[in-house]
Amino acid sequence: MSGQNVSKSTMTKADIVEKVYQKIGFSKKEASELVELVFDSLKNQLQTGQKVKISGFGNFIVRGKNQRVGRNPQTGEQIMIDARRVLTFRPSQVLKAMLNGEDLTGVTDEDDDE
Repeated sequence: MSGQNVSKSTMTKADIVEKVYQKIGFSKKEASELVELVFDSLKNQLQTGQKVKISGFGNFIVRGKNQRVGRNPQTGEQIMIDARRVLTFRPSQVLKAMLNGEDLTGVTDEDDDE
């Protein structure tokens, strides 16, 4: 199943707002503001280059990639690829176990720190 998308649909921000609305009982406006606040907080942390760790879920890490030489696949021409920052996600051991239907007994996030 490697590389396959086993989901039939995609969860959107609106779906998350709806779940918060249903579970917590806030108004839809309050639920929307809460979800926006969470995402804004995550984006602000990542923008400053800081790691975001969500226990039981995973780590979002911004890392730098150096400038490098690449090739245009159509022409074979060498081009310089600029240095940039990329966002990576490393799922926690708990999330990995859940996705694979494994027993969660004894699974911790402790080894997810970098």
